Formats: sequence, C-alpha cells, structure tokens
Amino acid sequence: MSTDTSANSPDGDETMTEAELRDRVEELEDSVARLEADDGQKKMTIVATKGTFDMAYPPLILASTAAAFGWDVVVFHTFWGLDILHEEKSRNLQLSAVGNPNMPMPNALAALPGMDRMATRMMEKRIDDNGTATLEELIDVSLDQGVELQACQMTIDLMDYDEDDFYDDVVTGVGAATALQHMAESDVQLLV
Repeated sequence: MSTDTSANSPDGDETMTEAELRDRVEELEDSVARLEADDGQKKMTIVATKGTFDMAYPPLILASTAAAFGWDVVVFHTFWGLDILHEEKSRNLQLSAVGNPNMPMPNALAALPGMDRMATRMMEKRIDDNGTATLEELIDVSLDQGVELQACQMTIDLMDYDEDDFYDDVVTGVGAATALQHMAESDVQLLV
C-alpha cells in the first residue's frame, strides 16, 4: 500500500513533492516557534524629544525599569532629546526654571541670568544627597540591560553632530520609519 504524500501547494499547483511538503512544514514550525518566543515579551518604545536636565531622567528611568522586567525597549532620541546621548552635551544639561510650575520662584525671578544653572545645581545636589543615579549611570544601566538607545539620523545631520560624539553602543543612523515600525509593534508607546 502506497502513501500519497501529495497536497495542494501554496502557489496553486495541484501537488507538492514530499520534500517540498517537509520544507513547508519546517517553515511553519519555525514561524510558530518565533511567534511563541515573541508572544511573552512586551515591547516599549519611548520617543525622547526634550534635552533639559529634568526631562532626560523620565525616558531613561522608564526604559531601564521596563528592561529589568524583561521588556524589549527602544528609546528614539530626536531633536533636543538627542543631547541626552551626546557625551559632552549630556554633562551640561540644564533644568529650565522659567515656566516650570514646580519651581519655588516666580517666572520673573526664574528668568534672571544664571537661574537655570542655579536650579540645575540645586537638583544635582538633591540627586546626590538622595543617592539617585546620574544621567550617565542611567545610560550605562539602560545599555547594560539591553535597552536600544537610538539617535535620530535626521537630527544628527541637522545639529551637525558626528556619530562618534555619542556614548558607546548608542545606535546611530536611525530614521523615523524605523522608530515608527517599532512603535507599531509595541505594547506601550510614550512621547517624552
């Protein structure tokens, strides 16, 4: 008794050879295995657009925390948010005192020269006294935990930055299309 191993092929032909059928089954098994592997891992995309001292912390804290829970995390840095990943500029980010409703001073006083630097120094002291991680430490922790820190290529070109200006392991040359693709696949999308 012979066994008929023919079946309808995916391209519309009437039959598949046994080898083609085995190849197709193997492809499907691989696809199912990939889907099952991806199924349990949550994804997060954060778009960091602001480069002030106080706005550099939220994307890095959220990213490193999500990565600690095993999430696949990408932080796409664009426009002023790119300064967070720039080694030199990230060391000089300022807290903006003007227009900040939580600053303990009126806007007229906050607008005086040197007030941003003073507010930044006050926050840096508070961070140090509290034992909170510095921005550089948060960048290192994020990268160590597998967070993909992306630098927007258009902004790199616009700001005339060199790709060597960024922290090691920062992914450069990323466009908006790549960021949008990760966002479309993500469980959580945040704009900071």
